[in-house]
Amino acid sequence: MFKFFGAGIFILLIAGCGAPRPRQSVSQCKDDSPSRPEMALPGKAYRIDASQSELRVLVYRAGPMASLGHNHVLLHRDLCGAVRLRDQTSASAFWLKISVGEFVVDDAQARREEGPDFAAQVSDGAKSGTQENMLGAAVLNAVEFPAIVVHGGAVVGAQRRPAGGTPDAATLIATVAVSVAGHETKIDVPLTLQVDPSRVSASGTLVVRQSTLGLTPYSLMLGALQVQDGIAIKFKIVGRQI
Repeated sequence: MFKFFGAGIFILLIAGCGAPRPRQSVSQCKDDSPSRPEMALPGKAYRIDASQSELRVLVYRAGPMASLGHNHVLLHRDLCGAVRLRDQTSASAFWLKISVGEFVVDDAQARREEGPDFAAQVSDGAKSGTQENMLGAAVLNAVEFPAIVVHGGAVVGAQRRPAGGTPDAATLIATVAVSVAGHETKIDVPLTLQVDPSRVSASGTLVVRQSTLGLTPYSLMLGALQVQDGIAIKFKIVGRQI
């Protein structure tokens, strides 16, 4: 079930520079979970705790002139969503909304945490340009599609306790639907699920192709400088019981 996060799953890319684009300082996360169809189902209800949750997308440069570009870390800490968790995990449901304008491009601490592939310094101008390209009509088209939406719940893999995990932790594979820039795709997401009396959390890492999500990897100079099709997505999603 919880396979969402991911994903969120979703879903981004970039590269390049451009004119700086001012970011909105007010969160665009509107938590309307009580009105979601999922919330009418039986089971325990949880609301995503944005203060404890994080989505991180790693994007890599490619092409003959890749040395002129940067690898990028996209960070999101303003996630919205809810979960209905049942004893039979396959009957659970969730939804997640990711406002694309709230991605932070190349946070210095996040780049350090991701190691040598992200050691290069990225100027403020390059960060602004990357965000401009990412949100533009050619990629995420943020004006028409301001949010990525992930929902689902069907477990397609066996449940087992992860190595070194606690008795209440389980490794799952769930199928989720990801809607990004007007295109919906179903993908499988592996995750570790931890359930406590008033809290549920899911974490994991997956690699997904932008083209699978209906996106065209960013490219400049007839492909001399481009973004790799494959992106890595890391997530930690925490829900608090309502």
